[in-house]
This record gives sequence, C-alpha cells and structure tokens, in this order.
Amino acid sequence: MRLNAELIDRFNEEGYLVVENALESADLDLVIHEYEEYIGRLAVAWMKEGKIASQHADEPFETRLARICEENQELAVQSNNLIDLYRARGRQTFDFLRNNHLLDLVEALVGPEIICSPIQHLRAKLPSRLTTGGGASHIAPWHQDAGVTLDDADPHFILTVWIPLTKATRENGCMQIIPRTQNSGLLNHQIVPGIGTTIREEEMPSEDPLDLPMEKGSVLLIHKKVPHRSTPNHSDGIRWSMDLRYQQTGTSTGRTIYPDFVVRSRANPDSVLTDHEEWSRLWVEALAAEKLSGTAHHRWQTVP
Repeated sequence: MRLNAELIDRFNEEGYLVVENALESADLDLVIHEYEEYIGRLAVAWMKEGKIASQHADEPFETRLARICEENQELAVQSNNLIDLYRARGRQTFDFLRNNHLLDLVEALVGPEIICSPIQHLRAKLPSRLTTGGGASHIAPWHQDAGVTLDDADPHFILTVWIPLTKATRENGCMQIIPRTQNSGLLNHQIVPGIGTTIREEEMPSEDPLDLPMEKGSVLLIHKKVPHRSTPNHSDGIRWSMDLRYQQTGTSTGRTIYPDFVVRSRANPDSVLTDHEEWSRLWVEALAAEKLSGTAHHRWQTVP
C-alpha cells in the first residue's frame, strides 16, 4: 500500500496517521515465529538454571512470557532487556526492517533514499501486575521522539513507525498521542529513574490525548515532535509491538554510536544492507564500545 496525497496531507496536518491493514499476516508472522522460538530457548535456559519449573510450551505467543514471569517476576526485568530487537538480532526481524509493504509507506514521507535508525525496538508489554517500574513494563511516559535523540538529529525529519504484533487495546496498553502538536517545537524533557525520558509537567500541551487501539496489520506513523505515550497493560496477556524510525540517508540519527543502515535506495540499490551477519556484527561492536565509552544518549537532566 502506498500513501496517496490525501493521506500525506492528513499526516502533515495531524502529525500522525494510522494505516489500517497496511501489512499482511505473512509480513509479521515470520517475526512472531522467530520470537516464539527465541522465548522457547530462553525458557529452556531458565528452567535449567532453576528459575522456573515449567517452560509453558503450550501457551500461545500472546501469553507464554507472561506465564513464565508469573513464576519468577525477576525474569520480567531480564526479559525486557533480552528480547529487544538489537539484543536478540534475529534474521527474520532484520529482514522485516526492509519489508517492502512497510517501506512503501515510509517512502511517501521520507523519500526514496532511506536509512533505518538504530533507535529500534521490539517490546513485550507484560501485564502491569508482573512488573515493577516503567522500564520493565514498557509503560512509556509522555515524550517526543525528538526528545530521545541528541541535538545533531534536530534539523532532520525522522519518522516513527509503530507496529502492533498483537492486537493493541485500551485494556492491554494501546498508544496515546496528542495530535496536531508537531509544530510546537522540542519540549523540555527530564529523565526520571525507573520511568524514562518524559516531558516536564509544565511543558505538556493542554489538548486532550487520543487513544489509538489498533489491530495486527495496522501501522501507526508519528511525527517526531508529537507527544505520545503507552498506557498500562491491565490484561493477562502481552501487547507485543515494534517501534522503528526511518529517515533520509545521510542525515544524523542522534545516536551515532549505534549503527544505522540503508534499507532502500532508488539511486544506489547496492547500498542496501541485506547481510544479517554484518548487521549483527555492527551491533555487537557498538554495544561493546558503548560499555567502554560511557557515551550519553540523552541531553536532559536526571531528576530524583
């Protein structure tokens, strides 16, 4: 699916766009299956370590990790780190970053020369009762995505692409945004330990937030200056999602310590990175270098 002029105008006016049925099950199911296998391998390891008594192998994708964490809530925090896209580094997940159905949407707003920003995540929002602190449960506070980059990315348009892998509802923690605020500029944020990077209360726009429940296969496109957050998961299952960022090739991502890479190029198709092992190597090296350098990721003050 490609965005027509009407949809592009709507994104520019509202600062966001939900594209229903943008992806087919086949686009997402390989990623889901890869993570089903990955959770299975984690369950085997945790059982051998005596952390759980059952692998819960009969549970579906939407609930298995939650049942595991019910046995041992310390695993909620561990799994939060282990499952993220750049930690698991699965081949099918890497291939999905170049999915043509997805990039056709992106190209309409970014242009034909596209890189995938290293600010890329795959998240399992566990039931809130199983977690302690926003980091573990992925209850992201109000923020602009422009606020989680360093200032070298400020001049550049960066498109956030949010994709539910399972149905996102008000009960399990759908996204909330404040539309038509993309021209307000960069708001002052602060870093709250256990919560994350969040807009200062006095800076929050006065407009009412909008809930965005979404079906699997729908895609949410967000301007980097639109405030948004995710809400608590009051269900017994997991709200799985991906949040990716795309921008024009040659522009700074605001996280230059991490690897960006070309995902589409009409002018130079050979520049597209298709080598999963190379992508994995780049991430391994970047994460190792980060430990040694202590490089800051954010520009904001940390408060108690």
